[in-house]
This record gives sequence, structure tokens and C-alpha cells, in this order.
Amino acid sequence: MGIELNTPVLDEDIVRLRVGDRIYISGYILCGRDAVLPKVVKMSGDGKIKDLGISLQGQVIFHTALSPAGVGPTSSNKLEIENSIEPLSYAGVKIHLGKGKLHKETVEALNKCHAVYAVIPPITALLGEKTSEEKVIAFPELGMEALHMIKVCKYPAIIGAAHGRSIYG
Repeated sequence: MGIELNTPVLDEDIVRLRVGDRIYISGYILCGRDAVLPKVVKMSGDGKIKDLGISLQGQVIFHTALSPAGVGPTSSNKLEIENSIEPLSYAGVKIHLGKGKLHKETVEALNKCHAVYAVIPPITALLGEKTSEEKVIAFPELGMEALHMIKVCKYPAIIGAAHGRSIYG
């Protein structure tokens, strides 16, 4: 069946998740990839995230850009994206959505931060019908790679890394 989660995600939600669990996420989530995530990390480090009118506490970040074609995951193991996972987890992000194997150090960092990584299937058509709102939050000059917030209903994903373990071995 699967585990239904709503944003903001709570610590209690993360504790019960296991590698291989199927989850369905509903609520508002952030979207960003290699162009914007380093900027978000810097803003978080500088204490300026509140200036955007958002909180990272309990947040979900989907490693994607928004385009007229829809949304679909990008590789989370790209340098700029994977390097953002630990600091954004420390800042409160609970679930990182993307695709691909993460380095062992990133899996360990997720564990220390009580956060998880979930693999989302590259099925743009399905995700499009499960997305009801979208809004640019920051860096509009980056176009489709700006930081976006979208409202989702039952986005499907599989827990790929949790509690120091990875689905990739």
C-alpha cells in the first residue's frame, strides 16, 4: 500500500521509515536543482531563508526544475545537489527527492540529521496530474531552475536512504 506523509514532515514520520518503503507525499514542497540549491544553502547559512517567507523545518526538496513539459527528477548525485543535502538537512529539510545513488558519506549525513532520501520515478505525466499549484520562491532569473514551491497530492516515491542504510547497497 504505502505510507502517506503530509508536509511539514515530522521527526516521528522519519523514525518509522525504512529503506524500500513506498511513500506518498502531499502538501507544499520545494523544487530545486544544481543551479539554485547552492544559493539556498548559502541563504540558510546566512540566516536569510525567512526573508523568502518559507521555513526549511520539516520541508521536502525535490531535485527538479519546473518546465512547460512538467517535473521529473534529476540526478541527486550531481556535485552541487549532493553537496547541498547535508547542510539543508541540518537546516530542517526532512526528505530529499531525486534519483540515483548517493555517496556513503551523504547517507551517513542524512542519518545524523534525521532526514531521508527518496527515489522518485521519472514519470512526468503522472507527477503533472498530482501537482496543483506552483510558485517561484527565489532566484527567478534562473528560469525553470529557480527555487519553486509546488503543491502536490500523493507524490509517489521509494525510500532510498534512511537510518544509515541505502537501497543501493
